[in-house]
Amino acid sequence: MRWTVHGRRAIYESSWISLDLVDVELPDGKRFEQHVVRMARPVAAVVILDGRDRVLLMWRHRHVTDTWGWEIPAGRIEEGETPEEAAVREAEEETGWRPGPPRLIVVSQPSSGSVDSRHHIFRADGAEHIGPPTDVTEAERVAWVPLSSVRGLIADGKIVNGPTLIGLLHVLSDPGGAAEGT
Repeated sequence: MRWTVHGRRAIYESSWISLDLVDVELPDGKRFEQHVVRMARPVAAVVILDGRDRVLLMWRHRHVTDTWGWEIPAGRIEEGETPEEAAVREAEEETGWRPGPPRLIVVSQPSSGSVDSRHHIFRADGAEHIGPPTDVTEAERVAWVPLSSVRGLIADGKIVNGPTLIGLLHVLSDPGGAAEGT
């Protein structure tokens, strides 16, 4: 059953995000305004594995939820940049590691009921250390974490970020990294 959109009213807009009130009608005829957040640009993220059953993660604070957790490198796709290029750039800036060639594993909308924020999540096998992170504001610590500890970190609430969960759970369910459709 499809909802009918009768219109949109912008409450706030910037180069990063917009907040709209969308006039929607449910299939049963009920009509109301729903708040919708739209990210201005899609995001690219990458799960980087080192060939020794470890994944590269960043320990970071998120002020919105006032929580600490492990995350994969991720960030906005800049104008003129492909998702693959953005994933590599973000990994280099945030971790100091250049990932091997990224392979797309999934495109997701982590909270599609109220937020339009497309995430391109890649997998890279192998990485080259190119120096310290150039963006020192992203993480308190960068570490190679054993894949065998990921389920426990999720259970303990140490990994809660949506794209990180999606990417890591995909890798755990397909450790060999078979391409989509194989």
